[in-house]
Amino acid sequence: MAVSIQDFQSERPTWCPGCGDFGVLNAMQKAAVNLGIAPEDVAVVSGIGCSGKMSQHFGGYGLHSLHGRSLPTAQAVKLANRSLTVMAAGGDGDGYGIGMGHFIHAMRRNVDITYVVMDNHIYGLTTGQASPTSDIGSRTKTSPEGSVEQPIAPLQLALAQNCGFIAQAFSGNIKQLTSLIERAIKHRGFSLVNVFSPCVTFNKTQTYDFYKSNLVNLDEEPEYNPHDRVHALTKVAQANNLVTGLVYEDAERLSYEETAHGYPETPIAHEDWTLSQDDYQDILDTFR
Repeated sequence: MAVSIQDFQSERPTWCPGCGDFGVLNAMQKAAVNLGIAPEDVAVVSGIGCSGKMSQHFGGYGLHSLHGRSLPTAQAVKLANRSLTVMAAGGDGDGYGIGMGHFIHAMRRNVDITYVVMDNHIYGLTTGQASPTSDIGSRTKTSPEGSVEQPIAPLQLALAQNCGFIAQAFSGNIKQLTSLIERAIKHRGFSLVNVFSPCVTFNKTQTYDFYKSNLVNLDEEPEYNPHDRVHALTKVAQANNLVTGLVYEDAERLSYEETAHGYPETPIAHEDWTLSQDDYQDILDTFR
C-alpha cells in the first residue's frame, strides 16, 4: 500500500515559528514516503532538547530517551528488530556534549541506524547557552564576552573515526536534505546526517541568510570525490566545515548485524518467546 506524507503527520509541532527543526521533520517524513516505508515500519528515537520532540511529531514509532542517550537506545531498538528502519534524532548539545561518548562508539560499532543531528550552535531549549559547536567568540548567556572554547567539528571527527556515511545539510534546502536522509537510510551501517538547523530565537549569528551566503554544496562540485576520506578531510577543513552534501561514504564496509557472530536473520522481536509449562515451572522452582 502506498504511503503519503499525511500518514506521518501527527500533532502540531510546538517549536518556535521559523525553527529549522520544522524543515528537518518535513525532510525525514518525505524521505520515508519516497522510500515507501510505512509508519509502522520506522522508529525515531530522540534525546533531550528542542529536537527531542522529533520522536513525538514524526508519526511512526517513537521513543523519547534521556539526555544524550538516543544512540544506545536506537541501537537496541534496531538489534531487537532488524526489520525496522531506525533513526535517532538530537541536537548538537545532546549529541556532541553529553552524548559524545555514545556517538564515537556508535560509529565504531556500525549498527544500521541513521543519526540526524540538528546543529544550531546553541542550547535552544534552555534559552541560549553556548553549545559544543558554538564558534569561538560566540556571545551567549554563558559566554557574554565571547566563547573561548574550541568547537567540536562533527564532520572532521566522523571522518577521523572512519564513519561509513557522513553527510551535512541545511534545513533551508529541503530537497537536498530529503535526498541525503534517503541515502543515509539506504546505507548499510551507521549514517550521520548533520543538519544546520537555525535557532531563530537565540542564535542571531548562524541564521538562514548566513548559511545561504556561506555554504559550499559538494554535490554540485564534479571534481569532489565522496569516497576519498583524505580528500574529504581536506575539503571540509578548507571550507571551515561549511559544506553540504554527501561528504563521505564507504559502501564496502559491513554493518554490525552482518559481522556479529550468531546474530539471527529473524528479528529477535519476531521470535517465539513463549515458555513451555515445564520451563515456566523450572523458573518458579528457582525462587522456592
